[in-house]
Amino acid sequence: MLDLVLPLACGGCGAPSTRWCEACADAFSAEPVVVTTRVDPGVPVLSLGRYAGPRRQAIVTMKDRGRHDLTLPLGAALARGVGQLLRWHLVEPPVTLVPAPTRWTSARGRGGDPVTAVAAVAAQIPGVHAVPLLRMKMGARDSVGLSISARQRNVTGRIAVRRGPRPDTELVLVDDVLTTGATAAESVRVLRTAGFRVAAVLTLTYS
Repeated sequence: MLDLVLPLACGGCGAPSTRWCEACADAFSAEPVVVTTRVDPGVPVLSLGRYAGPRRQAIVTMKDRGRHDLTLPLGAALARGVGQLLRWHLVEPPVTLVPAPTRWTSARGRGGDPVTAVAAVAAQIPGVHAVPLLRMKMGARDSVGLSISARQRNVTGRIAVRRGPRPDTELVLVDDVLTTGATAAESVRVLRTAGFRVAAVLTLTYS
């Protein structure tokens, strides 16, 4: 009866009567793979899979269709990825996850920053914390449709470190989708300039 009033659908494939099906959970269960970006951030870049199929649909549904409940399974997927980085000794605990910055207008329109919410879920595993250290300054445009050089110009000088506590751990920059690597590269540069130790970039998907 509840499904008739508030019909449920899987956030990844649209299957009825479930918010997140086993098949879509499996799509995010692979080990992180190394990704070569068009703009090199200078640290290892890894991702949980291609931005396609249920992975793409889940992220679009979470970000643009108000499905905040998807931060839980996507956060769990990110946590598994972080756990694998720890087992590979690519990073050592304690480690701090830093969400890639987003434009404040985008976050406001979505009722919050989904990447920060996903990182907070992933940080519930022992030895892992999440701190939103970065912010996007005014003037950055939506990067959809921009060329590689335009993406670089769009973020250069527009990412800054927030005021507040400074974690004395290795950092892993996390994001939902990796495209050219321009935002990741500028984020890593800003963090390193501020004296932080950035060990890697880890994303849910890459295109």
